[in-house]
Amino acid sequence: MTSFDEELQDIMNKSALALMLSIGHRTSLFDVMAKLPPSSSKDIAVKANLNERYVREWLVALVTSKIVDYDSMSSLYSIPKDKSDLLTRDGSFNFASSIQFIPVMAQVEDQILDCFENGGGVPYESFHRFHDVMAEESSQTVLSELIDGILPIVPGLIDKLKQNIRILDVGCGSGRAINLMAKTFPTSHFTGYDFSNEVIQNAKNESLKLCLSNTSFEKQDAANFNHEEQFDLITAFDAIHDQANPEKVLKNIRNSLKPNGVFLMQDIAGSSKLENNMNHPLAPFLYTISCLHCMTVSLALDGKGLGAMWGKELATQMLKDAGFSNVEIKQLPHDPMNYFYIAKY
Repeated sequence: MTSFDEELQDIMNKSALALMLSIGHRTSLFDVMAKLPPSSSKDIAVKANLNERYVREWLVALVTSKIVDYDSMSSLYSIPKDKSDLLTRDGSFNFASSIQFIPVMAQVEDQILDCFENGGGVPYESFHRFHDVMAEESSQTVLSELIDGILPIVPGLIDKLKQNIRILDVGCGSGRAINLMAKTFPTSHFTGYDFSNEVIQNAKNESLKLCLSNTSFEKQDAANFNHEEQFDLITAFDAIHDQANPEKVLKNIRNSLKPNGVFLMQDIAGSSKLENNMNHPLAPFLYTISCLHCMTVSLALDGKGLGAMWGKELATQMLKDAGFSNVEIKQLPHDPMNYFYIAKY
């Protein structure tokens, strides 16, 4: 049995390693190494257009963590295929991309400490790079399967999208989901709402670049819109639990749907009850992200502070309280971290 001091040493090592994995992703070192034969630190640095001394120190951290292989006779480094498949942009799932949340969250530690002492929250604008990292995360959990995997879970939706319906994405971020759907289904119209000027401008820029004429993006607080029965489909990808007033947001969504409309919500997979999450493989990570981001950005607006792990029991109840009498929950193979809620009148 591992002693507690050994567990703490393991935590120290793996916490430090998270920073190295993030750096490996941001510098594209994992992508470069995956395409190289066993190579010297100099050759790897040259291929990645990076400083050799820093690359070498990064490599030895990865060697001692048994992620990168090292041949002491030849002084050559390599990354096994089974590991590069989980650490590169071309792999099956890029964990190094998701691990970027660790250094992003660490940047607000002092502000979070102040909240522990005085209450309140840390606003979105304090999180450097959060929108970039979230956009990367969404590309894995949403964009990769949006057209062929996520939208088809709503019966008949693809056929409707090929005709002429109106879609709203609440908390659209940089608009990648909206723009992808708009490009795929040019006869339907897509609207994106977010309260961040930065991401709305990013969304508009991408739409212009793609020459799309069926999109619109607006800076909008989701608690303050109400379009009586205007939309056939409303989506919210990993956005509702961050809201200051999620009950009001869900009611606005319900009121803005046409009578036969559908609300498709992606949100964190978990239970509202702590005891049911004891064996959740990512529970410590998700509760930490919740404390350092999801909960605090809501509390910064004097909000409810649901947190990432609000859970399916509370989510289902809140959807029903908002007026959705029919709520179905699905989980998709590509995204074990989230549930997909299909809510109807």
